[in-house]
Amino acid sequence: MVYYPDMGYTVKQLSRLAGVSVRTLHYYDEISILKPTSLGSNGYRYYGEEALIKLQQILFYRELELSLDGIRRIMDNPSFDLTSALESHKEALKERIVRMERLIRTVDNTLSHLKGQKDMTDKQLFSAFTDDEQEKYALEAEKMYDPEIVRASNRIWKSYSAEKKTQILEEGNKVYTDILAKMHLGAESDEVQACVERWRRHMDYFWTPSLKQLVGLAEGYNNHPGFKANFDKIDPRLAGFMLQAVNVYVEKNDK
Repeated sequence: MVYYPDMGYTVKQLSRLAGVSVRTLHYYDEISILKPTSLGSNGYRYYGEEALIKLQQILFYRELELSLDGIRRIMDNPSFDLTSALESHKEALKERIVRMERLIRTVDNTLSHLKGQKDMTDKQLFSAFTDDEQEKYALEAEKMYDPEIVRASNRIWKSYSAEKKTQILEEGNKVYTDILAKMHLGAESDEVQACVERWRRHMDYFWTPSLKQLVGLAEGYNNHPGFKANFDKIDPRLAGFMLQAVNVYVEKNDK
């Protein structure tokens, strides 16, 4: 690969270097999330070091399943700091490694359970999943709002004892199961709205969202593939019903 230091990498060269398609780079240029450093007289796009670092940031955020719109908002924020972002990526990747190791242990334990080599309680079958689900709320917030929200939320979560975390997780799960049990009453019913109020208060364990952010979270439950899959495991109707109920809640309280 020939690199022209005075001009930068061409689209084709950067595609090979970063492992992304030429079409993707053209699209990033089109939506203005990654513009070339310069355009040559031949019409070629050229990418210098600053553009390469920005592409790396985009790929990090994509690895963390953030949308392109969310990434643009984060990186266009005047308070965006590259060093802080890299530290945040590092912590997120460490957490992902820990989670993957926990999932592997759960798979191994479940295999042993199925082979009759050891017993597992029902709670242990799902122990690898529940602790991480709550932190995903903050990750979803980072897609739509200031990334400092997620960092502050993670700091709060990590300050809790193991017993407190268990209490919070069980409380959150109870909210969803109660909403499911009362779904037949309708999103506007007092019973369902009381559950939504409990859900809102439950968010205070992590950060206190505005009414607009509550709707954003409920929309994320339907639009974010990971969230939607988790809600569908409980009941395929739950995510859509949550959005209806939250919209009713916000309309009632937005005065």
